[in-house]
Amino acid sequence: MTSISNALSHRRRAVPWDGAPLSASDVESLDDQALLGLVLRRSGGDPHRLAGALLARFGSLGAVAAADQTELTRVGGPDATGLAELRVAREFAVRLARIDASRRSAITSWSALIAYVRAAIAHRPREQFRVLYLDRRNLLLKDEWVADGTVDHAPVYPREVVRRALELSASAMILVHNHPSGDPAPSRADIEMTRRVVDAARVFGLDVHDHLVVGREGTASFKSLGLI
Repeated sequence: MTSISNALSHRRRAVPWDGAPLSASDVESLDDQALLGLVLRRSGGDPHRLAGALLARFGSLGAVAAADQTELTRVGGPDATGLAELRVAREFAVRLARIDASRRSAITSWSALIAYVRAAIAHRPREQFRVLYLDRRNLLLKDEWVADGTVDHAPVYPREVVRRALELSASAMILVHNHPSGDPAPSRADIEMTRRVVDAARVFGLDVHDHLVVGREGTASFKSLGLI
């Protein structure tokens, strides 16, 4: 995999878009700055230079796409049009990942599920807690936002998580939240909150298959760690 990634990176071009029609291979050949500049092409000023400034500040395409408006403004852009383009591009990527994750049982398509949750929240600047509600075949019924928090805490109420599962006639759930610090290692608070949700779900015969903690440095699974 590394050799393939290296080969692709060598093919990519740091060339701003000049307005000419682009083929699929042309787009694939662009490096991150050129690709981001293409997304921001209708923003004011020099989109290629703006793309470079954003990548220098946030470190990656994912982090740029997930940054909030206040953080983006501190770098000097993009304008309202550019912000809209970024949001559309990010949502498009997340929905593509969700389609792959929803095709089969979440348990048998685990890699697609991980790819989806990483696309959705890995680069968010604040903690966000979500619940993936599953039917009796472990197909995704609903991915729901539960709480936003600070840089290191999102308030979660187990009773509300379980109540929503019953409303949806869900049979199981997967808990998901991100660590903006980048380190996906579960905290003591994460472990205690998960136990409360598991205990509340058990009363109603609901399974909590896993709790995934997503960070830029990877994804931690409570089940793999023996915490569920």
